[in-house]
Amino acid sequence: MARKEGAISEEANVAAAAVAATATTAEVFENNPLRDPRDKRLPRVAGPCVLVLFGVTGDLAKRKLLPAIYDLGNRGLLPPGFSLVGFARRDWAHEDFAQVTYEAVKQYARTPFRDEVWKQICEGIHFCPGEFHDEGAFDVLAMMLKEIDETRGTGGNYAFYLSVPPKFFPTVVEQLKRTGLAQAPDGSWRRVVIEKPFGHDLKSAQELNAITSAVFPESSVFRIDHYLGKETVQNILALRFANTLYEPIWNRGYVDHVQITMAEDIGIGSRAGYYDGIGAARDVIQNHLLQLLALVAMEDPTSFDAHSLRREKEKVLKAVRLPDDLGLGTTRGQYTAGWQGGESVIGYLEEQGIPADSMTDTYAAIRLEVANRRWAGVPFYLRAGKRLGRRVTEVAVVFERAPHLPFSKDDTEILGQNALVIRVQPDEGITVRFGSKVPGTAMEVRDVSMDFAYGESFMESSPEAYERLLLDVLIGDPPLFPHQREVELSWEILDPIEEYWATHGRPEGYPAGTWGPPSADAMLARDGRVWRRL
Repeated sequence: MARKEGAISEEANVAAAAVAATATTAEVFENNPLRDPRDKRLPRVAGPCVLVLFGVTGDLAKRKLLPAIYDLGNRGLLPPGFSLVGFARRDWAHEDFAQVTYEAVKQYARTPFRDEVWKQICEGIHFCPGEFHDEGAFDVLAMMLKEIDETRGTGGNYAFYLSVPPKFFPTVVEQLKRTGLAQAPDGSWRRVVIEKPFGHDLKSAQELNAITSAVFPESSVFRIDHYLGKETVQNILALRFANTLYEPIWNRGYVDHVQITMAEDIGIGSRAGYYDGIGAARDVIQNHLLQLLALVAMEDPTSFDAHSLRREKEKVLKAVRLPDDLGLGTTRGQYTAGWQGGESVIGYLEEQGIPADSMTDTYAAIRLEVANRRWAGVPFYLRAGKRLGRRVTEVAVVFERAPHLPFSKDDTEILGQNALVIRVQPDEGITVRFGSKVPGTAMEVRDVSMDFAYGESFMESSPEAYERLLLDVLIGDPPLFPHQREVELSWEILDPIEEYWATHGRPEGYPAGTWGPPSADAMLARDGRVWRRL
């Protein structure tokens, strides 16, 4: 009988029992931040499997994926037979790839280095040299995986992680189809993991989906949006639906507006080849920020399974409305030379590899509304940019002012609006801003903040987003992965904005180290509002 995907298999139970010589299963579970509270007997442990990583020489693999694999092993969440296969255009032996992995783990892993854990992972590391169009290389890969099944007991369970530029997605998927690697025999599974961006517009996203769906069923396609793996993003659901404090006021009757910000203080670095022609709106608003909007605005799901969550997010994205005048309700910018952290930095057009006439936006801000009973008339302001004042990502729910203040004007002169701020990075937590009396004989009221910080409230450290998402892929648990329909709805929101920008001049310049172009401030000023000071 075929094993049900997502269930903890018999092999996984055995793996959990043999996880680490230095810890019992109970200790692993109790101290593991990736445990599943629905199962009090065992942590969520991946069953026997192979992770094939295409693009192992890139920054994502080095800084995030390889360290996350080690951290999962260190937490006791990988089976003893787990194997990692790297595929890249390098003349490496297995030992060379193992050394690259070792160096990445030593530099970027979040859990302490343990020789016994590394030895167990290292025994399953393999490398397959080749290019994506090289049929011979994929034939070698197929034989290598068959041999790993026989020697490591991985049972034909393969996850293919495409950490490669989007233009190579179709080539790799077709090669997996040609070699039969995409077809799972009875009792095993095959999954494909695709990194964002999922296309560069609606048409290309649909074309990419047609290619993948012709080879893999939808249940086997995992679209990575690493923001959905962050603890603070998931905590939006806990904050809203596990408490009676906020839900009664989470609507147009009490919320004045919502600001969703992703600010970076760095430039494009070495990403010119990827970033130019993509820009801030396509790079992060279409995926990260619209997903945050959906989580903030969605109705409560009937459960937290993948289908229920997706259904509610899709309802919100379908209800999103663009500004009537895209010239007034959107803005884009491009950073110029300025000062960042006390150092002089060059502008975007001076970055290596950027054409002198590039029209790419490094800053984008848009005003959206959600046309339903809960949110009618409440603006959602989304902004993202590079070379801004500092690195911060947050969701700020700003509430209406009190309808009546029985104080003199002087008493409340510096009193602002109540706000609930969800800090996604770098200082994960939640801040509530409200008015309080200043000590003294006068009735002076001003803003104070009540702060919750993850690092101070929980003993265990938060797992890195890729750690959680990789484990979900290996287990077959899809709630944190966007469905194709969510991707298409997001492009339906952004495409008209990009089309408008393409025919309406250049992005507005803003000096590095500032908070974006003046038109972004003007966009809110027309509504009688201002951006939050970050």
